[in-house]
Amino acid sequence: MKSPLAARPETGRTERTERTERTGRTAADRSDTRWKPVVPGPATAFARFVLCGGGVGVASSAAVSLCAALMSWMVANALITAVSTVLCTELHARFTFGAGRRAGWRRHWQSAGSAAAAYTVTCAATAVLHTVRPSPGILSEQAVYLCAAGLAGAGRFLVLRLFVFADSAPGSAPGSAPG
Repeated sequence: MKSPLAARPETGRTERTERTERTGRTAADRSDTRWKPVVPGPATAFARFVLCGGGVGVASSAAVSLCAALMSWMVANALITAVSTVLCTELHARFTFGAGRRAGWRRHWQSAGSAAAAYTVTCAATAVLHTVRPSPGILSEQAVYLCAAGLAGAGRFLVLRLFVFADSAPGSAPGSAPG
């Protein structure tokens, strides 16, 4: 039985060193510790941010409503915000901003700071709604929550791109400390 790693007679190369059609890199290139994933531009990063953060945000909105039946709305929002922040930070590190690796503690703490600001915005918006309409319907509450979360998300994108994941951006200093 032939080994799948045996050299091909017509090329003299092994399967492990052939370039892949999709990436154009060899297995040795992928294992090279200096290789970094391509960092997306601002428009691509924002689209990915909306996809990841927006998807988690919509799921979080539903989860807050469900948890609010068991506890106060602000406690439910705090719990869901904490869980969704950890999830989103990992998604943004690996996919949105092109770091290509786990976020690390430093990035999680920095992201938590921006999430705390977003939490404040969503709580304030919902508190204003409850002041204006003491018994708003779930659709009104969800609309206010999602609008506030969307505005806060735009601010978070800027903070994450410019500060938290700045060392992943094109032109960043080589050898920047990972998160």
